[in-house]
Amino acid sequence: MTISSRFAVAIHILTVLETNRGGVNTSEYISDSVNTNPVVIRRITGMLSKAGLVEARPGVAGSKLAKEATDITLLDIYQAVHAVDENGLFAVHDKTNDNCPVGRNIQSTIEPVFAEAQKAMESTLQQVTLLDIVRDLESKP
Repeated sequence: MTISSRFAVAIHILTVLETNRGGVNTSEYISDSVNTNPVVIRRITGMLSKAGLVEARPGVAGSKLAKEATDITLLDIYQAVHAVDENGLFAVHDKTNDNCPVGRNIQSTIEPVFAEAQKAMESTLQQVTLLDIVRDLESKP
């Protein structure tokens, strides 16, 4: 399993909003950059709006950031688009053989390790802001 692509698309959307602050950021405009259907952009933008990261008003063309790029972390974006369920980054198979000592105990053995790994990833996402992404993007040819 992978993290939902909504996460990468959401970062892309917010990066467009930041880099095109003076322009009109319609779902059609953003979808051209993402190379996807505007409906996908509207759906994800709705999630970002509900999380307080984007201002989008029905009937008014364009969206904008609801916060400064320095105040939006990748963890905020990750959580806004429900990229994975809480403690759900790593799936554990649930039909093990209870008659086998490994099958009976494997889940309780590896689930804490998986939870710690997810916390570590989320900690890394917390340290990166949207502005960091924009600055890196702007440094590329």
